[in-house]
Amino acid sequence: MPGLIIAPRARIFHGHEWVYASEIKKSFGNPEPGDVITLKDFRDRPLGTAIYNPQSQIVARRFSRRRQDLNLDFFIRRIGQAIELRKSFEGLDINLCRIVWSESDGIPGLIVDRYGDHLAVQTLTLAMDLRKDLICQALIELLAPESITLRNDSPSRKAEGMEQTIELLHGSNPGAFTVEANGLSYEIDLIDGQKTGLYLDQLQAHTEVAKMSKGLRVLDCFTNQGGFALACAKAGAAKVTAVDISASACTSARRNAELNGLEVEVIEANVFDFLKTAKAEYDLIILDPPSFTKNKKTLMDAMRGYKEIHLRALKLLEKGGLLSTFCCSHHASRELFLSNIADASVDAKKSLRLVAEHHQRADHPVLITIPETSYLKGFTSQLIATR
Repeated sequence: MPGLIIAPRARIFHGHEWVYASEIKKSFGNPEPGDVITLKDFRDRPLGTAIYNPQSQIVARRFSRRRQDLNLDFFIRRIGQAIELRKSFEGLDINLCRIVWSESDGIPGLIVDRYGDHLAVQTLTLAMDLRKDLICQALIELLAPESITLRNDSPSRKAEGMEQTIELLHGSNPGAFTVEANGLSYEIDLIDGQKTGLYLDQLQAHTEVAKMSKGLRVLDCFTNQGGFALACAKAGAAKVTAVDISASACTSARRNAELNGLEVEVIEANVFDFLKTAKAEYDLIILDPPSFTKNKKTLMDAMRGYKEIHLRALKLLEKGGLLSTFCCSHHASRELFLSNIADASVDAKKSLRLVAEHHQRADHPVLITIPETSYLKGFTSQLIATR
């Protein structure tokens, strides 16, 4: 098996599973892009098996500490283990969850989301993309889905030298269908819809924030399909307004409100502009934007964007008001994001008390040696006084 010799002090010696070009001492056996390769240390001792792509910044991703191959048996075993893990989480709906979460489930670059009888799959590494037929076979054997949609429209595929595409791997196009989450109905379309259905990682946070919303006037910014807005309306919020710049997202949010018989005002607008001109008539403001940064180079620009929306939201809140804000970029640490909120409160001349902290749902497990697997962080704070 071809492979790489890893240089001393590489992050893989500290438990991480990624190898960058700068951490490679040399290669042997002429590995090809997408190959399964062996990793060795500088003393020729085996470090395990990885997938290889020299076109990516992450040249190798280890998926086993022993010799292993990416065959059908491997995918059946690893995906089966991932399914059993989800079944062990109390309160998690196994029919509506992320079944496979990349490195966290030992299958780097593979994401599988389950929506009842339908699956949405992403192959974000070249090795997984080349083996999508094997992955499809394994999923059919384990879950017997009616359809499997390949939602490979993620920009991250460009880093692996792959094109973006959406195609049907198995079954027929289910079209638009409804799923139940937290007692609410959502209409999703895995082929023509935005993203891969719902933001499954936020379903827990929807419930947590909604519990605080009874009787409050709620503003849900970057609403997408209306997740926070619908949860708050169902929980008894006095009034709910949802804002998103995407026309299709607004259409989805309105449709979902209609499905559930809930009253939600949906506004198509740029959130930055909306917050700048909005009236101070809200008791709870929710900020759940898409990631403002995809790399470290743009991190500081992203933090300026976060601070701007935090500052504008805080200016709309009075004493006792709540701000729930989220960041889905792993490049922004928990501490950096919390500091950003604090800086905005100082500039707004308002004091905040932290009342809740939010995390990605359990079906997006975190490996403690791979900080990138912990990406979603959120905080709900209460405005307690004006300086």
